[in-house]
Amino acid sequence: FALPLNILVTLYHAHNKNKPYITTQHTPKITITRLLCECDLYMPNYDNDPQMKAVMQQFEDRTSQRFHEYDDRMIEKRKHCKDKCDKEIQKIILKDKLEKQMEQQLTTLQTDIQNDGIPTCVCEKSLADKMEKNCMKCTQNVGGIVAPSAGVLAGIAEGALYAWKPLALEAAKEAAKQAGIAAGKAAGEAAGKKAVILGLQTLGVKDICPELLKSIGIKIPYNDVGQISNAIFKKYEAACLTEPGSKVNGAMCSNFNDNFGLLNHETGALYGEASTEITNTIKTLVGGIKGNADAKAAGVTADKTPIFTTRNIDAVNTTYGSCQTAITASIIAIVVIILIMVIIYLILRYRRKKKMKKKLQYIKLLEE
Repeated sequence: FALPLNILVTLYHAHNKNKPYITTQHTPKITITRLLCECDLYMPNYDNDPQMKAVMQQFEDRTSQRFHEYDDRMIEKRKHCKDKCDKEIQKIILKDKLEKQMEQQLTTLQTDIQNDGIPTCVCEKSLADKMEKNCMKCTQNVGGIVAPSAGVLAGIAEGALYAWKPLALEAAKEAAKQAGIAAGKAAGEAAGKKAVILGLQTLGVKDICPELLKSIGIKIPYNDVGQISNAIFKKYEAACLTEPGSKVNGAMCSNFNDNFGLLNHETGALYGEASTEITNTIKTLVGGIKGNADAKAAGVTADKTPIFTTRNIDAVNTTYGSCQTAITASIIAIVVIILIMVIIYLILRYRRKKKMKKKLQYIKLLEE
């Protein structure tokens, strides 16, 4: 290190011309010898740096790796292109070979061969092939979709039918009960109407109020004591009380008074209010008749309800049987259709295999 400092000092003095204080004296010329250690001053400052060396080594390694990868890709690409070219060449050679063999085979065949004798190309599909393919698809759909769907629907229908039957029987019994009650009510009203009309005729109401008998059971209920009493009293009042001495209505009024017990024969006067006596008489008459009519209605209801119940249950059973028969028949029809489609599918499949076998034999003949 001392030697380079001496060299620097010497060079400084040699090149410094603006130094007045330097005396000009003759100094002997010093011979400068350049040693090998002086080259260290001009060397790059990163040659001995370990970090720079590591960076440079990493750069060299990555560059080498990328070049290797590039070489591998180029080799693989060349191989792929070569395989592709080889395949194309083989196809062209095979095509030329098949054409030559076909020409040789055709020249050896008879000249009267028909066009139907040569099988068509596989790519050219005729109408029969298309129909065959569609039928096969249809059969597959029937076997894979329609059959399970039919089974599921049949099961649902059977389940719904089994669930419907108990509800239908309960509804049939309830309907039979209501029908029996309606029949008993109708029978009771008919008996009560008939009995009330007969009782009023016995009391002589027909002579005073004949239109009342026609209204009972239609406009006036047979057990409505108020309307019947009011209608009778109005007619009796107009005929007998307005003109008590009338000779025209005398016999009729006398008979009516006797039947209803309105007149006291000893005094010749009425016992009380005519409207009250008429109402009491009608009430007694209708009360007895209504009890008999209710009994009649109950008897008819008891008789008709079992008949209606049996009839409704038979109707439900008949409907259930017919629905079950229809479901069974539909299932059988679907099964038969499926069997037919399966048979058609098997036949078409056999024909297709037979055609493919012939075509393969013909191609094999051409290759030979």
